[in-house]
Amino acid sequence: MENGLQQFGRMLIIIGLFTVVAGLLMIVMSRLGFFKLPGDMEFGSKNWKVFFPITTSIVISIILTLIFWLIHYFRK
Repeated sequence: MENGLQQFGRMLIIIGLFTVVAGLLMIVMSRLGFFKLPGDMEFGSKNWKVFFPITTSIVISIILTLIFWLIHYFRK
C-alpha cells in the first residue's frame, strides 16, 4: 500500500510543478504581448469580459506540434 501512496504523492508533485511552470510561462508570454495577437477576440463591457484566444491557440498548437515532432524524430 505504501508504494501506491508514494506513486500518488510523486504524481501530485509533478502535476504541481507542471502547473507552476505553465503559470510562469503564461505570465511571461502575456507581458511579451503574446495573448494580444491579431485574431484574438475580446468581448465585454464594464462588468464582464469574454476572451477567445483563437490566434494564440493556433500558434501554441504549431509550436507544440514542432516540439513533439522533434522529440519523436530524435528518439528514433
